[in-house]
Amino acid sequence: MAVPIERLLEDLCGVEDPSEELQSLKTALLSTPVSALREAASRQRLDVIFSLLKSNEREHVEVCADILERFLAAISPVDLAQHYRAELQGGLTHPHDAVKTLALTQIGRMVAHSHAVTEILNNHDILREVIHCIGEEKMTVAKQAIQSLSKLGHSKPGLDALFQSELLKVLKDVMATSDIVRYRIYELVVEIASVSPVSLGYCANSSLISQLLSELTGDDVLIRATAIEMVTTLAHSQHGRQYLAQKGITDKISSMITDAESDPFSSLYLPGLVKFFGNLAIIDSPQQICESYPVFQSKVFEMALDPDPAMIGVAFDTLGLLGSTVEGKQVLQKTGEKFEKVLLRMSQLASSGDTALRVRSLEAITQLLTLQTEQQTDDLLALTESWFHLLSHHPMDMIRNISSQPFPELHCWALRVFNAIATQLWGQKLMINTPGFMEYVLNRSTSPNKEAKDAKFELVGSLVSSPTAADILGSQHYIRLKAYLTEGPYYVSAVALVDTEGGD
Repeated sequence: MAVPIERLLEDLCGVEDPSEELQSLKTALLSTPVSALREAASRQRLDVIFSLLKSNEREHVEVCADILERFLAAISPVDLAQHYRAELQGGLTHPHDAVKTLALTQIGRMVAHSHAVTEILNNHDILREVIHCIGEEKMTVAKQAIQSLSKLGHSKPGLDALFQSELLKVLKDVMATSDIVRYRIYELVVEIASVSPVSLGYCANSSLISQLLSELTGDDVLIRATAIEMVTTLAHSQHGRQYLAQKGITDKISSMITDAESDPFSSLYLPGLVKFFGNLAIIDSPQQICESYPVFQSKVFEMALDPDPAMIGVAFDTLGLLGSTVEGKQVLQKTGEKFEKVLLRMSQLASSGDTALRVRSLEAITQLLTLQTEQQTDDLLALTESWFHLLSHHPMDMIRNISSQPFPELHCWALRVFNAIATQLWGQKLMINTPGFMEYVLNRSTSPNKEAKDAKFELVGSLVSSPTAADILGSQHYIRLKAYLTEGPYYVSAVALVDTEGGD
């Protein structure tokens, strides 16, 4: 394919209206492996494409950007930096977003390469334009700029360039553009700070981290809500959590939950505060976080019983996350009646109401009931069994009724609840003792679409893989389950085919 592509490139030279030639070249490129384009992607041959980026025809510019994206992907980051740096720098100020995105993507490849990045670090003009792209109106352009710059946080020379040169002033100047752009810069800073303790040190010394933290208690509640999301991201790394603890931010967020009681606008940022501690609990220790910050656990239970669906959803998500770990299950069990009320609320909302909230209820129930094989001690099995029976007087019927309703998401999540108990001895006993349940599992026609068939197949797989299933379910059912697994999720029997083809 290399010869025709070269010929198509030559055909572009001197053509007044290159529309047809550009489309032919694009088609040829898409049908050619990138590895086969390296020879054709020489500097002289691509000059004509770069020159066409100056066209006033938007369609020409967009097709040229697509063509260059394909060609440049075949060129090594080092060769890009040595031979196309000026063209890519020009692309950063191009009026068309497609060209800006192309340039930013290729610069991102260069800054991620240990040798090519040197060429970029020696040219602050390029980095200055990339920073300015964060302020672009088009979010895709800004995101690509953030991604490219965040890669500089992986090396000391990159950190020096961003935070110990005139580029730091450029960052701060761009921040002043608007609230939206300011938070894009915060996003970049948090991404870099999360890389390592060293990168966090650079970000902290730049004063940008402390500026972000000060937004937590600002007057604008919407800005406060965005700030807590950023801080939660920073807390995903161990060095980030240590920094927040040392600066008293974790304690401050706990106090903010308490103070939210008297703030009429707290519903705008309170979910973010709860998510912050929910993430901490999973990363560190549910017991430690719940004991150190009791206001967090109390607030989650309170939100779960709140009439506001937004509050309920966040509470259920957080409880599901906590209860996905053994330690979290034990913490919740210790709260006794408080958690029992929440479980009852989950079952009520899973059975009726807004579909999105029903799905979140079922997802939380699934996480709470799930136990890996190695976690199945007598105590934990007794715990999950007691929780399941707290959902309803007839929990098997309740979940199966949900699965029979004409909502694909509910059907799949109901099957996942069954899957959660399928490897547990008490769950298998319930299944075999519930009239018609095994027939329901083995009946493919109850799964109306691909997602439902996949969820049913996972349930069957869990039953077959359980060492106790053959004894509990009986050999006849076990053999049919194994056959189901062998046939795959989308198997259609010959009898079913005959019935379908013979029908009116």
